[in-house]
Amino acid sequence: MKYIFILIMLILGIKLQAQTIFSTDYESQAEINVFVVQYESQADLNVYKVDYESQADGNSGKWFFTQYASQAKFKIHFVNYESQADVKIFFVKYESQAGWRNKSKQHLFY
Repeated sequence: MKYIFILIMLILGIKLQAQTIFSTDYESQAEINVFVVQYESQADLNVYKVDYESQADGNSGKWFFTQYASQAKFKIHFVNYESQADVKIFFVKYESQAGWRNKSKQHLFY
């Protein structure tokens, strides 16, 4: 019984660390403002959009976008200007490219 409880807690802990993201319509609804840059070299974080929530592990730049705000760990808003952003991101094509380029911003997604 004790081992089942530990296993359940580990599974829930992994799920709580997932980078589940909800994109809000308004800046006031968001916790973090995000700007998408044109070039990878301008980004604080390289983001890879995953297809399943289970693939969005840790704070590694693998994001799963949820349908509802209540399902997400983080609510973000895509801003129009770089100066409005807390974090600048670049969407990458391959999962292996995901990750932090500017680790000083990493605390925003914990």
